[in-house]
Amino acid sequence: MADNKSNGSAQNKSREDLAKAAQASANKKSQNSKNQGKKGGLLAYLRGVRQEFRKVVWPTREELLTDTAVVFACVIFFAVAFWLIDTGFLAALKGILGITLS
Repeated sequence: MADNKSNGSAQNKSREDLAKAAQASANKKSQNSKNQGKKGGLLAYLRGVRQEFRKVVWPTREELLTDTAVVFACVIFFAVAFWLIDTGFLAALKGILGITLS
């Protein structure tokens, strides 16, 4: 029985030690993240932006023109569709309610 008590207290100590180690690790990580933000500065940020822009695959002129034409066609299609729907609802409301809009 005495052996069980000593074993239990040893487990409690190891749990406490683990908790302390986890807290210390978390404190180190938070300090490191605070320091990392201050190290680089504006110049390092701009270098990173430049590196990322070099990774971008820019579209060719033909792809750009094709994509632009598709966007314009979609915009025109939806503008006409919404105009037709709006005109239809307005005509229905005029017919049902007998109102006139000037």
